[in-house]
Amino acid sequence: MLDAAPRASGALRERLLAKGYGEAIVDEVIERLIRVQLIDDRAYAESAVRYCAGRMMGRRGAVLELARKGVDRKLAEQVCGEAEQNGIFEDAAWELGRQIARKTHGLDHQVRQRRFWSAGGRKGHSPETLRRVAAELLA
Repeated sequence: MLDAAPRASGALRERLLAKGYGEAIVDEVIERLIRVQLIDDRAYAESAVRYCAGRMMGRRGAVLELARKGVDRKLAEQVCGEAEQNGIFEDAAWELGRQIARKTHGLDHQVRQRRFWSAGGRKGHSPETLRRVAAELLA
């Protein structure tokens, strides 16, 4: 299972339980994999956040994606908080704004705004960030 793609310990746990392995055995196996560093939830979460930023997602979207992939919510919040401090999600919002501005060039101002705000909301960007980007790129 680890050969196909990196997995969070939570996702691996769910997968093994679904295959019928006992809870005690699954916990023991996961602890052993963590001990020998075959599973590293933090490194996995950091990698997933970079992937999310590449898809122009915001903090909220990245946290939801990490939780969906089996990363502990607390760790997801922590890693996303660090990424936010480094400006990763801000950069993603600006890239999204530039993309929407290109695609909607020549359309009515309200249409451009609506499409940008819809895309930004779906991707989990904060309203404050979207407001700054929209004011500069779609004015």
